[in-house]
Amino acid sequence: MTPTAPDGPRGPRAPDGPGGGDSSVTIDLGGLTDKPSTPVTVILALSLLSLLPAILLTCTSFTKVLVVLGLTRNALGLQGIPPNQVLAGLALFLSLFIMAPVLGQMNDTGLQPYLDGDKTATAAYGDGVEPLRDFMLDQTGDDELRLLTNVAGRDLPANRDDVSMATLVPSFVLSELKQAFIIGFIVFIPFLVIDIVVSGALMALGMMMMPPVMVSLPFKLLLFVLVDGWGLVITSVVSSYR
Repeated sequence: MTPTAPDGPRGPRAPDGPGGGDSSVTIDLGGLTDKPSTPVTVILALSLLSLLPAILLTCTSFTKVLVVLGLTRNALGLQGIPPNQVLAGLALFLSLFIMAPVLGQMNDTGLQPYLDGDKTATAAYGDGVEPLRDFMLDQTGDDELRLLTNVAGRDLPANRDDVSMATLVPSFVLSELKQAFIIGFIVFIPFLVIDIVVSGALMALGMMMMPPVMVSLPFKLLLFVLVDGWGLVITSVVSSYR
């Protein structure tokens, strides 16, 4: 009898599925719901944080408040006091105070419905940005809108609500700078009068070698404190948005 050769090794066998012999694959799509997943929320938050400086400078009251505070410091003749960091911090918190109603509306109409899964990202953005558009339109002058549309070679829409964000944002910034310079001009007038009076008095006394700034600065500070200058400046800025 002729011996037979042994059988070769068998190939690997696929493992049985959890139900026994069924090897089908199940994919869980539980994360694809109307409510955004955690990674998507984190990505959106990081994107908003990267755009926050540009939004803060161009779409809020921060620029106007900071310019007014800087002009007030220059009118007093103080070059580095208060420091720039102090002025920027004060302008930031004043801007949050001014923009609080707008931010609340944006949160209620756009952000929270999106986080709750009630709105898509597109719908949430459209509804959420509407309060900010209304705020910017209220603070933007017709002259600035007309200027930007003419520069772009387009006609000014008959309805202000139809103005695009690309035109509205620079128009809003120009309007804010214009209003800030007007407030700064009003702040400069009393201190300019003090400089003129002090310069004339020094010339009349023959003390032309003494810098007028050394004499006028104490009187400026005294006047500013007596009339509650910071309160008047901040009140005028905040009331311009009411």
